Formats: sequence, structure tokens, C-alpha cells
Amino acid sequence: MPIRVLMTLQILNYEFLGPIRLTEWGPPMQEVLFLILTKNSEVFEILYAGESAKTEDVNFFTTHEKFKCWISYASEQNLHLSIYPMWDSESTHRQRILDKIIEKYYPKCNSDNTNMI
Repeated sequence: MPIRVLMTLQILNYEFLGPIRLTEWGPPMQEVLFLILTKNSEVFEILYAGESAKTEDVNFFTTHEKFKCWISYASEQNLHLSIYPMWDSESTHRQRILDKIIEKYYPKCNSDNTNMI
């Protein structure tokens, strides 16, 4: 049986779990901040930063309003997910942290002009 090493990404002062391939994700998911990343060479680039309440939806990411934007920058096989668990948190609390991440990293699919993609 292969051993799976859990990595973390340090974003601002927060340790995000992962990344894992988005195709490996499965519900359930508690309240989280999440990052959609693509890997070029050995470097991960943040394509999108978002937040979510609890979900059991197996299609949560593939039906996300920005999914088309994500795959315009990377193949579905090269999309990765990192999460920062925020159990029992309110959306407003998650949004405050998310705003700081977006302001610092400027993810391509968080900009308003990506709605046309």
C-alpha cells in the first residue's frame, strides 16, 4: 500500500491542506476556504480562491460558476485543490480572510473580467 504524504501550503498566516488533484476530491466538505491551483514545473499558481459552507455535492467544483475559467488556464487533470478548514464559521468570517488572499495573490479567476470566459 502506498504511503500518502500530506503537504500544506502557507498562504498569509494560514496553513492550507494539500494540494491534491481536484479529480481526487470527494465530499463531504465542511466550512472551508479553498484554493484552486495549477502546477507548472514544480510551482503551484493560485487560479481561484473561494469559500464554502458544508457540502455533500459530489459536483461542487465541476458545477462551480468559475470552473470554465479554471480549465481555460489548466487541463482538468492539472487542477489542484487546497483547503483551510474553518469548522462552524460564518460566511462573513471566511470572506474577510478570502479578501486578504485575493488582494495579495490576485488569482486570475477571481477578477471580474473572467466572467466572460
